[in-house]
Amino acid sequence: MNAVRSALDEIARAADALRAGGFVRLVDGDGAHIAALAVETADEETIRRLETTGDFLLVLTPARAQTLKIRLYTRGAIAIRLQPPLDVARLRAIADPTFDLAEPLKGPFETVRENLPKTYSAAVKLAKLAGLLPAMLIAKGRVALADAATVSTDAIRDYDSLVVRSLALVTRARVPLDSAERSEVAAFRAGNGEPEHLAILIGDPQPDHPVLVRLHSECFTGDLLGSLKCDCGAQFRGAVAAIARAGGGILLYLAQEGRGIGLINKLRAYRLQDQGFDTMEANERLGFESDERLYGIAARMLTLLGFKSVRLMTNNPHKVDALRQAGIDVVERVPHTFPPNVHNRSYLQAKAEKAGHLL
Repeated sequence: MNAVRSALDEIARAADALRAGGFVRLVDGDGAHIAALAVETADEETIRRLETTGDFLLVLTPARAQTLKIRLYTRGAIAIRLQPPLDVARLRAIADPTFDLAEPLKGPFETVRENLPKTYSAAVKLAKLAGLLPAMLIAKGRVALADAATVSTDAIRDYDSLVVRSLALVTRARVPLDSAERSEVAAFRAGNGEPEHLAILIGDPQPDHPVLVRLHSECFTGDLLGSLKCDCGAQFRGAVAAIARAGGGILLYLAQEGRGIGLINKLRAYRLQDQGFDTMEANERLGFESDERLYGIAARMLTLLGFKSVRLMTNNPHKVDALRQAGIDVVERVPHTFPPNVHNRSYLQAKAEKAGHLL
């Protein structure tokens, strides 16, 4: 576990550095180094420091590159050669699709066609883990940056499994709820320093029987503000009530906002939806997959609570498959639907047509 903690600490320090606008140094197993800077938080001073290296690239995800009509020659990451001086506003317009209507003319882009080192794809994944747009400026080769946080590409590659392995049950307490007075909340913390995941145990679920379970990714806008753009708030409150009526079960409240892209990027996705893109298209235009969640977290929470078999309350067949792949026996899918409103009808339609949700 010390090795797991060490790797996650590396990633946490590097993610913090990116969010603060600083450099990180990525090192692969062969000793190759790159210095990287997140486009979203870079400023003129740090970009000028990068330019002094003389050999730098802009690295994007294939999803964002495709939106920009950039030909995809490589997998995992797309690298674009840039000529100095680098302009912060132009770089952010390339990285952030919410600027696409205001600044539609970008390019032409000179794309690297040769196979890219694994440090490049690791760099864009690190940006995602930092909650930033997955667009990175990198300086090739060894760069003397004494203040740069260092992280290995192996740690970034293994992040998903490491964070699941590090998850631990921290505490639990009785919390009576409006529609389920016999409830207990159990809090889980992972070694990555991110917000805690919660399990709401309703009634008296027994580990020796398939337990009724709902996986609910946190949604600040829907759960707390009552947003009508999604159905999350209704699903959350409805699930608590339904589990109580059924005699008991578990709602896993996962700290994976916006299908894993974070609140700020979800708000960017909302802006894109207002421009006419659906919820899947919006995530992809930002440079993310349509679903970035780690379902191994949910499986680990259930295991730590002593449950191995579930009746899964969901409309998303992918959740069924993901839990099974993570070692949980899903014996039944229990439908969980609510009527649409004028604001979320297209959102639900996109989930049904593109993600296969059974609505």
